[in-house]
Amino acid sequence: MFSTWEVTPLGNEITKLKQLLLRMASLAEGMVQKSVRSLVERDDDLARAVVGDDEKLDQLEIEIDEASIRLLTKAPLAGQLRLIAVVLKLTRDLERVGDESTTIARRALALGKEPQLRSYASILRMMELATAMLSGALDAFVHGDTVRARLIILQDKQVDVLNRQLQGELTDRMVVDSGSIPRCLHLMTTSKALERIGDHAKNIAEEAVYLYEAQDIRHPGKLTLK
Repeated sequence: MFSTWEVTPLGNEITKLKQLLLRMASLAEGMVQKSVRSLVERDDDLARAVVGDDEKLDQLEIEIDEASIRLLTKAPLAGQLRLIAVVLKLTRDLERVGDESTTIARRALALGKEPQLRSYASILRMMELATAMLSGALDAFVHGDTVRARLIILQDKQVDVLNRQLQGELTDRMVVDSGSIPRCLHLMTTSKALERIGDHAKNIAEEAVYLYEAQDIRHPGKLTLK
């Protein structure tokens, strides 16, 4: 479906825009996985690599924004115009995914200096869900699969539930063990970052629906005044 716009005027530039976006998406997905691995494996070098990747992600965002603006000046067709608008939104979500991954990596560096507080099973499960959502949302965007996009939107609730559970457990731990507070706070921040990555994946899925169905489903049930 995504390739539909590549056989029209400006097709070559649309293709290049797609390639840039997919490079950015691949880098963002990898950053999420590496940041959690750096935490679980207590791998400082991997955590620092994530921090370094954030600069590459920011540069790709700039390149995509510039390419999109150039395309907007060339009177694109209606479908291409909607695509460009959506791509500009997606790059912001992907950039924020990178920011959240960097946050996790920095927390991993801090936690690596302390004894491990607890099992990271919940965080690993959140990472698996969030990265599956992100990958699926991007795949739905590329292939025009709005059914899959809608399913991914529903999965966001699972990440939210895991985050709330972990936040509650860590809060209880801090009450009974004041010495654990710094480590608990780092883990709470990590959990929240993964929850936000799920939110960004949800945003991408919503934009996929908008792109292919011209339907804004971000605020269901919202009243429209006429």
